[in-house]
Amino acid sequence: MDLVVRSADRAASSMPGVRSRHCFSFGDHYDPDNTHHGILLACNAEQVRAGTGFDTHPHRAVEIVTWVLSGSLVHQDSEGHAGLVHPGLAQRMSAGTGVLHSERNDRAVEGADVRFVQMWVLPDEPGGAPSYEQRDTTAELAAGGLVPVASGDPAQDAAVRIGNRGATLFAARLAPGGTVDLPDAPFGHLYLADGAADIEGPGLLSDGDSLRTVGDGRRVTAGPDGAELLFWRMLTRLGG
Repeated sequence: MDLVVRSADRAASSMPGVRSRHCFSFGDHYDPDNTHHGILLACNAEQVRAGTGFDTHPHRAVEIVTWVLSGSLVHQDSEGHAGLVHPGLAQRMSAGTGVLHSERNDRAVEGADVRFVQMWVLPDEPGGAPSYEQRDTTAELAAGGLVPVASGDPAQDAAVRIGNRGATLFAARLAPGGTVDLPDAPFGHLYLADGAADIEGPGLLSDGDSLRTVGDGRRVTAGPDGAELLFWRMLTRLGG
C-alpha cells in the first residue's frame, strides 16, 4: 500500500549552520513506527551554510550515498579519501569496520548554501575495509530518463557500487512535463528532491515529499518547473 509523507510532516533537527529534515527516525528523533522502508534506513535532506557543516564523526557497517542538489560539499575521511561533491556526482562511502569523515560547505560567501540528500542502507555483510567511490552522471541525467546511480544488484549497472545486492538508487532530472516510469519494486521509496511531479495513483508530490511503495511501478510526470527525483528499488526488507 502506498504511503505519502509530506515534507512538513518530516522530523526536523538543526545545529549551527545546518538544517536537516528526516524521512525516518534519526538522531534524537525516534518513532518506532517509522524506522525504515525496505532496507532504507535514512533519507535526510540537508542544508548547510557557507563555512559550516558536519565535523569529523564516526560511521560503521553502513552504506552511505550522497546526492548534492546545489552548491558543493567537501568530503574527507580517515582512510585518506577526499572529494568535492557537486550536483550530478554520485558519491558512495562504505563505512565497513569503521571510518571517520567530515562533510563541509567550504564556500566563504554568505548565502552560498549547499543542499544535499544523504541516504543510508545496510550492507549484506557488516565487515570489510572502508571504501569510497564517486562518479559524475551529469551527461546521463541530461537525457531525462532514470539513471542508476548506485547499486549492489549484480544484474544492474550503475555509476557506483554499494554493498547490498537488493538495492538500486535511480535519479532523474525531468524537464517541465517530462515523464519516467518507475520500475516495479517489492519495496520502493520515491523522494521528490526538487520541483513537483504528478505520480500515477497518489497524485501531486512537491519538493521534500516522499512516497513509499510496495509492488508495481508507476508513471511520474514533472510539473511546470520540472522535477528532480530519487527512487530506491529494493528487493528485500529488514528482517525479511
